[in-house]
Amino acid sequence: MSLMALREQLNGLVNSMFLEGLLDDQFEQLQMLQDESSPGFIAELITLFCGDSERILAELTKLLDQAVVDYQKVDAFVHQLKGSSSSVGAQHVKLACVQFRQFCEEHNKEGCLRALNVVKHEYYLLRGKFDTMLQLEQRIQAYESKQQI
Repeated sequence: MSLMALREQLNGLVNSMFLEGLLDDQFEQLQMLQDESSPGFIAELITLFCGDSERILAELTKLLDQAVVDYQKVDAFVHQLKGSSSSVGAQHVKLACVQFRQFCEEHNKEGCLRALNVVKHEYYLLRGKFDTMLQLEQRIQAYESKQQI
């Protein structure tokens, strides 16, 4: 596949993520910060976001599996996930966290469990697309490196 075709595929993926509402303007702002001096900036942010999100989702699952739920801790983790989602422009994850926090405030365990499933669904959908994005970026960088030799 040519470099131009890889770039078109990457741009199409990112554009579809915007159209689906998975990403918002914050991601676009982050893209503007990536340049020749920091070609892996977006990849690094995505990797950090996904690592943090996986850790938080595991903690939330453990907390909600308890017989007596510590809603303050649950809310703190959801708040953290909402913040990091907002920082990378993960709009659907952020919006799902808003609903999740409402259930925390109400001390509604069933609502929290349903909200956790929604957050996980939105996160894994996004992560799958982020994985594809990172693979395309790696292929583009490899292709560009070959051309410089």
